[in-house]
Amino acid sequence: MDNSSKKRAFTLIEVLISIVLVGIILPPLYKLITLMQDSNKQIFSYVEKQKQESKAIQTLYLDILSSDGNLTIQKNEFSRICIENSQNTLYGINQAKICWVVLKENNTLVRVEGNSYHLPLDLEEKVEVDTIATNLEIFDIYRYKDELLTIIKEQNKDPISFMVYGVNKPIKKSKKDKKKKTNKKKKTKQ
Repeated sequence: MDNSSKKRAFTLIEVLISIVLVGIILPPLYKLITLMQDSNKQIFSYVEKQKQESKAIQTLYLDILSSDGNLTIQKNEFSRICIENSQNTLYGINQAKICWVVLKENNTLVRVEGNSYHLPLDLEEKVEVDTIATNLEIFDIYRYKDELLTIIKEQNKDPISFMVYGVNKPIKKSKKDKKKKTNKKKKTKQ
């Protein structure tokens, strides 16, 4: 037989060397894959939190923008904003009253949506309450004419701020307008 026609086989030493090399390479590869999976989980968690924060900010922005301008802002340690009539509803409530309030427990920012309710809530009042953020350091709202500046800062995070323009205060009806309406109603009843 000719040497060129012979098939060359692996020797026992070559097989053992390849097993040792695979044994040396696989553990670091496995650790690298595990590290990448953990990193991906953390990135996914971060992205989900950012989406939730972004959705919360967008909701507050739309609550204010969709209002009739009848806003009440109270200031203590944190601001509180109540929107008497907003078209932006998460629960299908017609002309929803929405309040953004920071609770004392863990400085938790909540969004309260309902029809006609008063804070603090009575047991009979039906509202929907959504937790927006915890461990708040700042929740401030400032109004100047038709502009609203909102600043939100959670612990160990960068502050978020945005401005809403064109939030007009509702036009107050004068006593003359109210008397005219009352007189018109009396005339139509007669």
